[in-house]
Amino acid sequence: MTCDMLSGLESRRDLGEAIADLVLDYSPRYLTKMKVNFSDKIDSFPDDYKRELEETIASFLDGTYQKIRLMKQQGSFSTLDTAVSEHAKKYWGMVAIKCPGDDIGSRIRFLKYLLSGFCMFVQEIPGHPVGMPFPGGDKVNYIDGVYYCPVRTKAHDVDAALCPFCPAKQTPEVGYLKPPVKGSKHRKQEYIKDMYDYHHFNG
Repeated sequence: MTCDMLSGLESRRDLGEAIADLVLDYSPRYLTKMKVNFSDKIDSFPDDYKRELEETIASFLDGTYQKIRLMKQQGSFSTLDTAVSEHAKKYWGMVAIKCPGDDIGSRIRFLKYLLSGFCMFVQEIPGHPVGMPFPGGDKVNYIDGVYYCPVRTKAHDVDAALCPFCPAKQTPEVGYLKPPVKGSKHRKQEYIKDMYDYHHFNG
């Protein structure tokens, strides 16, 4: 019923207000539990990569929660009078399937989807935060006003992935608008190859 309500909201203002009411009804201890669950899930990852992931996700969860609280207090949602993305209805339909009950597991998953939905459909930013690292060294980036994600089009086989709903663009396989910032070795090589083949040396 809650997801049906959220899917029926047509403006970012109304969706933001509704998500804020739901999120702020949660105790902050749910955020702590989410961080613990995430750490357990990636326990087998290399220590350096695990630590970077934990720090990124912790900052995202705390920052998004506080952003929602602040916008609610300041009445900032009233300025968001544009329409919600066309992907929102399908997103909340997916969430309803993934969070069918009222047990602790479903409530924690629902909070995760509320926070991600707030980012994608109210703030219109990626569901994974800028700086989010992926295997191989690539990260979510923000370049010249555009968000880029290295896995944007590569997770369609995961039925609960955020990717189909995310406003980020797929990070180009070859070439960048700018040299990759802290890009992995192969991304830097692709940028050099693209510049050689298409921009400076082909007449």
